[in-house]
Amino acid sequence: MTMSNLAYDAPVDGSDTSQQDIAAMQALRPIPRISIQAFCETEGVANPVERAGEDRRMTKAHLKVHMGGVPTAIEFYQSAPTPNLILLESRSEPKQLLEQLAQLSEYCDPTSKVVVIGHYNDVGLYRELIRSGISEYVIAPVSMADIVSVVSSIFIDPEAEPLGRSIAFVGAKGGVGSSTIAHNVAWAMSSLFKSEVVVADLDLAFGTANINFDQDPAQGIAEAVFSPERIDEVYLDRLLTQCAEHLSLLAAPSTLERVYDFDPEAFTQLIDTAQRSVPLLVLDVPHAWTGWTKNTLVKADEIVITATPELANLRNTKNLVDMLKRLRPNDPPPKLIINQAGVPKRPEISPSDFAEPLGLTPMSVIGFDPLLFGNAANNGRMLGEMDAKNSVVAMINEIAHVLTGRSEIKTKKKAGLGNLLGKLSRSKK
Repeated sequence: MTMSNLAYDAPVDGSDTSQQDIAAMQALRPIPRISIQAFCETEGVANPVERAGEDRRMTKAHLKVHMGGVPTAIEFYQSAPTPNLILLESRSEPKQLLEQLAQLSEYCDPTSKVVVIGHYNDVGLYRELIRSGISEYVIAPVSMADIVSVVSSIFIDPEAEPLGRSIAFVGAKGGVGSSTIAHNVAWAMSSLFKSEVVVADLDLAFGTANINFDQDPAQGIAEAVFSPERIDEVYLDRLLTQCAEHLSLLAAPSTLERVYDFDPEAFTQLIDTAQRSVPLLVLDVPHAWTGWTKNTLVKADEIVITATPELANLRNTKNLVDMLKRLRPNDPPPKLIINQAGVPKRPEISPSDFAEPLGLTPMSVIGFDPLLFGNAANNGRMLGEMDAKNSVVAMINEIAHVLTGRSEIKTKKKAGLGNLLGKLSRSKK
């Protein structure tokens, strides 16, 4: 980090997240399990520090914010051990700041890292601080992204391989085709971009990935989830089934020989290990709301909701979008795919009316095509293998481009809220 500030246009009270912050946060990797204590002199610094601690990338870290600056830290650490990282805000002039830090160093463990957030843009001070062992000097004002970024720069090895990107697909209702789209998008990513992709079928009882890819592996995701102590890159590689040149599958057993009740963190180690192994991890999440499905969605880098154009789907999608916005305030909203549009004689909500109360532009509206989808499913083939020139395949390819950052959703003029919200509220009565 340089002496100059990053662009900062978030409100001073930290009540919202700027677009620059959201873009910057997308490039950051999860912070490891470390302890952080911050000593702040102003609310303008304390607020973004507190908000950083609530971000999903900091879920493993333990952060505590104190008010009072360096003098409070000196008093505090006379009788308490120092954490992995100390964040110190100081409005003191350079000479006084250096004297205070020298005093603090008497009580600090040598392994503790220290970041100073100062109010003086002084190159000489910066050099002196770095020379004295301070990990970084950041000039106020700071944003939440600045805080997470500086922690990341200290505790994540820049030489290490970057984590892969996880994309979670979930249906607004059962039977909307979320799994089919997830599998086809994964296949498109692997074939179009020659990038290694792993599909993890998280529906252990009723998963369909093994059928869709025409595979019958003897082992898969169940072995990983029920033996978390064994999970590493080598063990995971043994559980993968090769479906195509660049596509591998963690298949679900799809049997009812046992029940699949998991604690909220059951899939965390598996997902973390998979992300260290491949650039793209597609998570086929079943339509359920449990501790582990919620946790999986919260931690995913990208979420795709598939819905069909009818009222129950709209209600469920609205609930999902609203909940994920609260759980992931520093991330873009989920992507939306409207599937099975145009079923003959079925009353439907138009795509624009469906998207309006959600405040989202659908990434794609896929028409009802039972012949194409049915033939592909019955033959254990992907849509692109059955009919590469079909318009649905072109849509799947475009989704793959958007989710990998190779193109953007075509935006339309944003409409105001319509009367569908009224229907939603009435439907709950």
